[in-house]
Amino acid sequence: MGGIGFDRLMAVLCCAFVGGIYLDGWAHDHGLVDQTFFTPWHALLYAAYLACALALLGAVIINRRHTQSWRTAIPQGYELALLGVPLFLAAAEGDLVWHTLFGFEVGIEPLLSPSHLLLAFSGVLIQSSPLRAAWRRADPVASHGWGTLLPALLSLLAVFSVFTFFTEFAHPFVQTRVMAAARSSDEQSWGVANVLLQACILMGFVLLALRRWRLPLGTFTLIFTVNGALMSVLLDQQRLIAGIFLAGIFADLLYWVVQPAAERVGALRLFALCVPLVYFLGYFVTLMLTGGINWSIHLWLGASVMTAIIGPGLSYLLVPPASSVMNTG
Repeated sequence: MGGIGFDRLMAVLCCAFVGGIYLDGWAHDHGLVDQTFFTPWHALLYAAYLACALALLGAVIINRRHTQSWRTAIPQGYELALLGVPLFLAAAEGDLVWHTLFGFEVGIEPLLSPSHLLLAFSGVLIQSSPLRAAWRRADPVASHGWGTLLPALLSLLAVFSVFTFFTEFAHPFVQTRVMAAARSSDEQSWGVANVLLQACILMGFVLLALRRWRLPLGTFTLIFTVNGALMSVLLDQQRLIAGIFLAGIFADLLYWVVQPAAERVGALRLFALCVPLVYFLGYFVTLMLTGGINWSIHLWLGASVMTAIIGPGLSYLLVPPASSVMNTG
């Protein structure tokens, strides 16, 4: 048992897993979590984890009937997920002990609690499995459609969303008060830092996908919009979704026009420059249209331009400059 069919099943379950994380985060942000580990929000989160674990273990057991060892029974790309399954369970038990010893976290503490970070790490080992499976299987030269790449892209979206969730304390979609109303230099500095950090995370995942595949049209609209919606609902900032949706459409159209790839370095640099710039310009314009912003044009436009420097800068890690070696022999 394995292949693209199993990837599709696991990708859906992994998205439900991440949905459970965001639902639990939403409950925390809205004060709906009592001082107990046993909450309905945790129940939904762990039910999604259990579904992932059972699907994976079931596939291994079925495959074992046709292979000579347990190792070869593991679907390709899912080896680390088998580590993530017991590690997540151990981290959950450790989280219960942590709460017993040190009490329940408040503010941004849940995002930094060691037991929660271990839960996140083990969860990513599971959620990234369809991406790793497709990475090994697919031809990097051929163009792939939604039927082939959707599981990998959903897996990429899931992992990207875990990263943005655990950095929500420095995410402009959540810290809208700082972004819109900050007046002091310290607050504005924090707001700019939010933008730059999230630009790095965003372009890291975008460039990872570009490194491996020719992506189907609509990829960036899907990833940007779903992640943006998840982040914006944490503190009821749904007004931001439209701007990010338009940024996703722009990224898809630009990708279709310039065809960035490791072999087309100029197009890759241009794409890496334009995408974060438009993404955060869309964010700031949406703030202006829906509630106003105290930042000067020097500040919000300058922060957006800095993201346009980050994108090409990261692209040099993907495709370093060509070097010439002189023959002195």
